[in-house]
Amino acid sequence: MDYTEEEFLNAEQEMSRLTSQSMQKYGIKPNVLFGKLSDITAAISKGVVQWSRRSSLWPMQFGLACCAMELFDFGSPRIDAERGGYLLFRGTPRQSDVMIVAGWITKSMIPEIKRMYEQMLSPKYVISYGECATCGGPWWESYNIIKGIDQVMPVDVYVAGCPPKPENLFTAFLKLQNKIDGKIED
Repeated sequence: MDYTEEEFLNAEQEMSRLTSQSMQKYGIKPNVLFGKLSDITAAISKGVVQWSRRSSLWPMQFGLACCAMELFDFGSPRIDAERGGYLLFRGTPRQSDVMIVAGWITKSMIPEIKRMYEQMLSPKYVISYGECATCGGPWWESYNIIKGIDQVMPVDVYVAGCPPKPENLFTAFLKLQNKIDGKIED
């Protein structure tokens, strides 16, 4: 049975009207299939991005004093930092997303530290390694030492000790990974 063009247009308009009424009645979006697929894709990609951020931390060494010697020991076979993927220190802030501040911070170094922090990839993280980087250490009363790197930039993980042990830095990286996963809150 062939339909005339007028009957076809009337049927099409009637079907569109019934469909829109049904969608309004049940609160369904017009592109519900594509909306759901995009939600699934966003959820999967969010998990993949979070996993990749957690699993590929690129640290930048910023050793300023004696704590830097302990930081060098972090790369020894005894610690095995390569197993966690933390060993490949980058030479430039543009290739890093974790800054490890080790040692006391003088007031003259603050502009350089800020500049390097601003050049880092986003999201960026900071680990304060040792008493001097955390609170000024034994020199906190000096006129040129600041009382912690947290006065200059936000710190994600603190590593205590004077000198701090390299094992503590390994633990700090594990805590940072948990923080990136959302398991540890600020």
